[in-house]
Amino acid sequence: MAARAGDASPRLPPVNCRVLLVACAIALAGCESGPAPATPPIVAGSSGSPREVNIIAKDWTFLPDRVDLVPGETVLIHVINGGLDIHEAVIGDSGVQDAWEAAEAATVGSPPGPTPMVSVAPAVSGLRIVVASGQRVDVTWTVPRSAGPGLVVGCHIPGHWPKGMVVPINLVAATGD
Repeated sequence: MAARAGDASPRLPPVNCRVLLVACAIALAGCESGPAPATPPIVAGSSGSPREVNIIAKDWTFLPDRVDLVPGETVLIHVINGGLDIHEAVIGDSGVQDAWEAAEAATVGSPPGPTPMVSVAPAVSGLRIVVASGQRVDVTWTVPRSAGPGLVVGCHIPGHWPKGMVVPINLVAATGD
């Protein structure tokens, strides 16, 4: 359909309401609530055959956007630093994350380079993996059987946690046994 002189825009054909309704129904059919299932199926790792889990740290994000773990399984975690800054992957609940955030806050203003040696009280559980730019660190770890909701992977290098460098851990049942 050609526009007439003086028209601001060409006229579009009317939209069939049934087509629009079907398109909306299809779009909404994919939405559901609740935790996302683990993908692909997970065969829980053991001490003799740990399951490999990749975590990529880059800029102020982690990939994947969630980590699936089975309580009690042994995993071989590969933390790859694809960014220019040093990063860490701290696995634990909010108490663990708060402890490492406070410990790293003491390093603010230090010269650029690797983070100074920091530590938390021995009673703080969890796992901390520090990785220099362009490097990979591999750690074998057994997920506590008592692990509950609220576990996350976080980076507490000064400024990283406030910028959102955290991803949730999805505790799942093994689905591929």
